[in-house]
Amino acid sequence: MQIMPLAGRRATLFLASLNAAMSEFDIDTPLRRASFLAQVGHESGQLRYVRELASGAAYEGRADLGNVIAGDGVRFKGRGLLQVTGRANYAACGVALGLDLLAAPQLLEATTFACRSAGWFWQSRGLNGLADAGDQERVTRRINGGVNGLAERLALYAAARKVLA
Repeated sequence: MQIMPLAGRRATLFLASLNAAMSEFDIDTPLRRASFLAQVGHESGQLRYVRELASGAAYEGRADLGNVIAGDGVRFKGRGLLQVTGRANYAACGVALGLDLLAAPQLLEATTFACRSAGWFWQSRGLNGLADAGDQERVTRRINGGVNGLAERLALYAAARKVLA
């Protein structure tokens, strides 16, 4: 609650799964955890959203996301705490987590899988190294493709650093 005050009682619902995912994916130092929780906090609206609010139509036909079949943009819009997006990412995440996400993309909306997919995404993008260096801008760019919401991410990071110190 001190890190993500808008989470309300959802913080309690996600606590065990977040801790398990951080352990599973080697997010195991105060710097890594602070960075991960800050990014999760921003991307999920402080644990309020496990599915992207937009329709996903903007991702239609995006070959860079593997969206090559009509309807992929909407079907594989962002889900999970770090918003796994696109057919290719769903396929890779599904292999890593042992889930058929191409057949059932909504599985990433379940608390455990929302957390595990975030851990997988984090590890698969080499974000522990950037977190170790304290480079929140580069972490943000790897997650978001730009610096959208950087100010909030930095504020959440500062709060997490205080709590986890």
